[in-house]
Amino acid sequence: MKAFVFPGQGAQFPGMGKALYEENPAAKELFERANEILGFRITDIMFGGTAEELKQTNVTQPAVFLHSVILAKTTPDFAPDMVSGHSLGELSALVANGTLSFEDGLDLVYQRALAMQEACEINPSTMAAILGLSDEKVEEICATFTEEVVVPANYNCPGQLVISGSNKGIELACEKMKEAGAKRALPLPVGGAFHSPLMEPAREKLQKAIEATTFHTPSCPIYQNVSTTAVTDIAEIKANLIAQLTAPVKWTQSVQNMVADGAIEFVECGPGKVLQGLVKKIHPEAEVSGL
Repeated sequence: MKAFVFPGQGAQFPGMGKALYEENPAAKELFERANEILGFRITDIMFGGTAEELKQTNVTQPAVFLHSVILAKTTPDFAPDMVSGHSLGELSALVANGTLSFEDGLDLVYQRALAMQEACEINPSTMAAILGLSDEKVEEICATFTEEVVVPANYNCPGQLVISGSNKGIELACEKMKEAGAKRALPLPVGGAFHSPLMEPAREKLQKAIEATTFHTPSCPIYQNVSTTAVTDIAEIKANLIAQLTAPVKWTQSVQNMVADGAIEFVECGPGKVLQGLVKKIHPEAEVSGL
């Protein structure tokens, strides 16, 4: 069975999607439709902007989404047996399996990006990657913080867990992680504590947007970050998507469940190769490739 997986924020790079736009008339049409929906030419930033310009959340999220979804929509015989997405990539996956229309997916992504950016401004916060500790040890250390917010945010693969929280909390947590034997505890260049309780203002805004959006019966199951198991029920998909902003991304567990359900081949659909690397670390026998 073939699983298509969709990357999240951080996969962007200058020039992303330019060749697709220039070489594929159907892709060009979708990119131009996106420019109309967003009310600005995001393609100008994607194709000619700097890495710094692409890092802005209100640009990054729609840019990664567009590259991923347009690749999927313009690939002949695109027929996944299952889909999953890392954080933002979950919305790309929901368009790919027909749960959301292209237009509604882009609208939700943009609202998500603006809400998250606003939440970051309300609560200055950050994230850090912890390498070389067990998930259990990282969870145990996070649980010792009561005055500051420090939580597990991204279960990327065995030995790589990203934590999220207040600036002070993450600084102190990195020290504790190193003392406990972490190979590295790296603060990440992000503008906020994604997938933590500090994203609650964004979750509330996104909930209203999700509840006002039409969801369709998916063509294949999605393995969502919150539940990690195959989901096709629309109400459950919505609930998981709303919870996702303040809950951890359980990528390791999602990949393990896809493998358990028969996935042999994983195809990364979008910019970069991050997910291909993570899948190989989670399940070395998997076949991985990119579109």
